[in-house]
Amino acid sequence: MTESIRISERDGVCEIRLDRASVHNAFDDRLIAELTEALEAIADDAGIRALVLTGEGSTFSAGADLNWMRAMAQAGETENREDSLRLARLMRTLNFLPKPSIARVNGSAYGGGVGLIACCDIAIGVDGAKFSLSEAKLGLVPAVISPYVVAAIGVRQARRLFVSAEVFDAAEALRIGLLHQTVPAAELDASVERNLHFLAKCGPLAQAEAKRLALGVAGITVESAATIDAANADLIARLRVSAEGQEGLGAFLDKRAPRWAQNA
Repeated sequence: MTESIRISERDGVCEIRLDRASVHNAFDDRLIAELTEALEAIADDAGIRALVLTGEGSTFSAGADLNWMRAMAQAGETENREDSLRLARLMRTLNFLPKPSIARVNGSAYGGGVGLIACCDIAIGVDGAKFSLSEAKLGLVPAVISPYVVAAIGVRQARRLFVSAEVFDAAEALRIGLLHQTVPAAELDASVERNLHFLAKCGPLAQAEAKRLALGVAGITVESAATIDAANADLIARLRVSAEGQEGLGAFLDKRAPRWAQNA
């Protein structure tokens, strides 16, 4: 049984739904653990041909849960590093899943939610969705998700969005490559089904190898990702316990502007 996600299967398709609508499907340690375990099970299940990842309610994922953020703000560097490595394992497992994956982006996504979208092979979002890589507003960086976001949108767009932390809409997400398609909310399921129809026509071994081929040609392997993840976990752990990171997290949790933005 899972508390943070809902899993269903139909005709060889596994749907995983982030099921924390009351907090906009925000990440906490339980959701990360449950989602990682579910993805690892899918990878080993020959009966599953494809994955659909979506959110319950009107939001795909708001990123980090407030209580989880509060705990990490009070934790030391070692604990923060271990926490970051768990999130990195989740992203790496999704990115290298040997089955086609579709992000059914039912609403807005922030921070780690954007990372989940970037790790999926196909991303379809509703027209009204908003997105942000908002970590710099907290004195932090999107370290753990950065390899996958950069691979999805390119270095040039990542440089802009990492440093500005601005909110952008679905049309912009489509333009820069985070989404492959945007549709009205009423057409989201039909679009997902259309993509699943095409996926079902292909050989499962060929799909796994094709995915590995595309990533490998780009220089992205499980081994290289694990090395980058370790370095990025060190980086975000260091920033979380730094003076600026503590000020940014504290300001966010206290619902006030951080010192560097009080006159902005």
